[in-house]
Amino acid sequence: MFSTEIFGQRLRAVRKAHDEKQEDLGLLLGVGKSQVSELECGTASTTLEKLSFICEHYNISADYLLGLTDEPKPYKRKKPNKNLP
Repeated sequence: MFSTEIFGQRLRAVRKAHDEKQEDLGLLLGVGKSQVSELECGTASTTLEKLSFICEHYNISADYLLGLTDEPKPYKRKKPNKNLP
């Protein structure tokens, strides 16, 4: 089940691991430092579009941020099977 608290804790940890400030992430997302702080404190949530930006920027899976898995790295995509419709 989704928890804004887990999302916030993991977002903060990933941001700090990349040695970025809240302002840096805010610039990427087009929001202010206070909105990033609210995300990290678990008092606010974000849009799917911004979640996608976060995942791409930090190369982590949305499942990890959402607390659905403890594996931060995204799964490697398999090449599509040309025989399937």
